[in-house]
Amino acid sequence: MSQKGHKRRLKPSHKILAAMSALVLGGGGVVLVSQGAFAGQDSRRAPVTATIDCPDVGDKLNNVPDQARGEVDKNLAQLDTQVADAYKQLSSGQAKSGVLLGGLKQQRGKTITALSDTLGKAGAKPSGLDALSGCVMKEAAAADPADEAAQANAAQGAAAQGAAAQAAPQLAKGGPARSDFVAIGKVKPNVNKPAAAAGASTGSFAVQCGRNENNHFNPDNVIVAPGVSNGAHHMHDYVGNKTTDAFSTNNSLAQSGTTCTNGDQSAYYWPVLRLRDGKAEKDAKAPGGGQDANVGTILKPKQVTIDFKGSPVSKVTAMPRFMRIITGDAKALTNGNGNANASWSCTGFENRQLKDKYPVCPKGSDVVRTFNFQSCWDGKNIDSANHRTHVDFADANGKCKKGFKAIPQLVQRIVYSVPPGSQFAVDSFPEQLHKAQTDHGDFINVMSNGLMAGAVRCINDGRACR
Repeated sequence: MSQKGHKRRLKPSHKILAAMSALVLGGGGVVLVSQGAFAGQDSRRAPVTATIDCPDVGDKLNNVPDQARGEVDKNLAQLDTQVADAYKQLSSGQAKSGVLLGGLKQQRGKTITALSDTLGKAGAKPSGLDALSGCVMKEAAAADPADEAAQANAAQGAAAQGAAAQAAPQLAKGGPARSDFVAIGKVKPNVNKPAAAAGASTGSFAVQCGRNENNHFNPDNVIVAPGVSNGAHHMHDYVGNKTTDAFSTNNSLAQSGTTCTNGDQSAYYWPVLRLRDGKAEKDAKAPGGGQDANVGTILKPKQVTIDFKGSPVSKVTAMPRFMRIITGDAKALTNGNGNANASWSCTGFENRQLKDKYPVCPKGSDVVRTFNFQSCWDGKNIDSANHRTHVDFADANGKCKKGFKAIPQLVQRIVYSVPPGSQFAVDSFPEQLHKAQTDHGDFINVMSNGLMAGAVRCINDGRACR
């Protein structure tokens, strides 16, 4: 989310950004400094981090025929790669922003044309996509200057130790700004759950799938970019289905083993959470890791709970096998928070949830990420062109809109033990700058029909099953 509220108006000549660092920041940011800051006119103003803001073409596609889906998905993945590559050039100082944005517009224009042609051959050519090729520079708060100074001093101290410095962590520059964190105690309680009405389904069905003890990681996303390696440009943590990657099919998922104790073969995955400590992980030079500005120690969850819950106003119906659901928006920094849905909190304070900030937890309290997935289904489709319109959220009273029916609501809760005072952030597309609102969860239902039917019975009967 752009940090614009604190800015004062500058004269036109001062709106020109005077310098760009040629550093690849740990947080994936490019520090740009205004002339006023150089002149000492606004020394209190933090530097800004520039990112590339491009229209989300995939979000505009509501009608993609099945025969065109594979080619369209590849085109959409190519658009993401083009933005990621342009952002790398920007952050390394390899190109001036104007030239870079012009070249990116040309690249995107060709890909969008190819996408439109594919849809046209399938009889569903959309209008207006050509207008989505252009991108702009967007500003977001960078790391606090005091943090940068502390990191620089720590790095100098390590270097002074000579050979011992080889083992010392090279603290990541950049990363989340102080304004991206808030003490959970300062957040007012904001969780409101509708009371159960007559006919509600008050039961639950718990699935135990571990904490990714198998170290199943990859930067793929088979839902959004099937058949494309590094389609996510950030690393995912997986539990459940043991073989999920970009090249998974319904058949391969159905034949796979699982980490879930009840035989549930579903794929549950989310971006890894990292300490922004600058330490080199195994993926420091790999796609989705360091190559995409995702750096630092990957945190292993302390606890992962997966629950399916009912509706406060009706019974639930079974999800079809191989249904795909994405909750949250990996591009919320540039798209806006309309689809942001991950919640952040601390143990002992979970009646206070944050959407666009990371929590600072008191001593003895752990960081909690919660994903409350969509709980209404159109009754027909296991996926949709934009991976959103086949499912929806219930309204504030728990009701599904007309034409949709209640399904078991997946609720994922992931707990982390974060060292006091540590900066942390989720992996993200490079240009999304690891902001909290870009967090998201992905789910492919691969439960057998019998297991899903049992879960529905438990939920509708008001029982707690596992």
